Amino acid sequence: MTTSLVWTQLTGFQNRRRPAVENLKLGEKESSRFSCGATMSDIMVNLKSFQSEHAVEESEQPLLCLRSRCKGLMVNACAHAVFFCKLLHAVRQKASGKVSLISSKESMGSEGLKVGIIGGGHIGKQLARALLELSDISAQNIHISTRRPETLSEFQQLGVDCFYDNGQLVAWADIVFLCCLPSHLQHICSGIQAALREPCIVYSLVTAVPLPRLKQLLSYSAILRPQYHCTSRNLENMWGTNGTIIAALQDPIVIQATCPCSPKERIAVTGKWLEAVFYAALNSCMWRHLPHQHALKLLNDVCFPEHCPICTEQKTSCPRFVCGNFVNQTFVSSLTQEDTFPWFDLTTVQMKESPFSQLLARSVLLQNHLTFLYCTSFGVLLAKSGGMASSGLWQQNVFSFCRSRSKYGAGS
Repeated sequence: MTTSLVWTQLTGFQNRRRPAVENLKLGEKESSRFSCGATMSDIMVNLKSFQSEHAVEESEQPLLCLRSRCKGLMVNACAHAVFFCKLLHAVRQKASGKVSLISSKESMGSEGLKVGIIGGGHIGKQLARALLELSDISAQNIHISTRRPETLSEFQQLGVDCFYDNGQLVAWADIVFLCCLPSHLQHICSGIQAALREPCIVYSLVTAVPLPRLKQLLSYSAILRPQYHCTSRNLENMWGTNGTIIAALQDPIVIQATCPCSPKERIAVTGKWLEAVFYAALNSCMWRHLPHQHALKLLNDVCFPEHCPICTEQKTSCPRFVCGNFVNQTFVSSLTQEDTFPWFDLTTVQMKESPFSQLLARSVLLQNHLTFLYCTSFGVLLAKSGGMASSGLWQQNVFSFCRSRSKYGAGS
């Protein structure tokens, strides 16, 4: 196969200017790739004239940032989904064991968190890979429902159950990720509405459909929908456009960039997402009928390690969650020792101000600890005094998508 033949087979470039490759001779290493059945992307790695950027006209160069933005959004979405699964699983552990966000295959076995994914397209596949590689959730605890399960042989070989029955998936799972096309969402929601039951959490990655519309379609309130905004067009070097999602999420710089408390994010998730994550954890405790003080102890054990490097360096004590951080003082005064937290409407949490959003906005120490928690859950150790949050940026992030400022009461 000649290089000119390879060039003509590149889809979409037939009418572009052809580079001067007639005199290009392949070295021994490059030639061996042809005999080994290498993919087109492998061939193009060290041949810049074969890459898409080379054929883009100067007037179209600004459009390349869209590819970087797409990659960055995918990296962030997968990272935050993995963190959420890790946190929820850790809080669900019994208080008798050691609670840790860095779990093992044994602790996430057949009795661990059950994750369902609706949609086997690009987003669904990337999420499944991230969960398998980075969350330690066993393949048996991940199910995928898609109209074409025969296209997911790579996951089936790993032990992931792939089928086409959205209702069955929702009835089984603790968390359901919506990874479908916006045009399919209404049909999917009508099909799973009857099977949804507390404490199952619906986590939507369908960015085109707003949260109030999701709540209406599902007639359900336990929904998480991360919202992202881009603060820079220069994203190429940050997310590694030519690499895989898994490779990006193994890069400490990328992990710190995806941190919801990061002051240097270029693609940022709003602070309301992080609030909903913690309220979802409390909902899990409520469903197991754990007294509110027991639930707070579990959350504190997960978020604030016994030997905290932040507090050691700053010679201070770790913050501790108290009941008033999540519900208003009127409700706190009515609680007895055996009372559980109320069931929180997660859609309301993401659209209105809450006691927890006020805490996050004013406590730099808590922001720093959550940064540490997030990064260490991916195995990233932060340098001393580095990578910590800025209270001003955090406050802006928390309230940027908060339109209503009413007091958040118990169970509202």
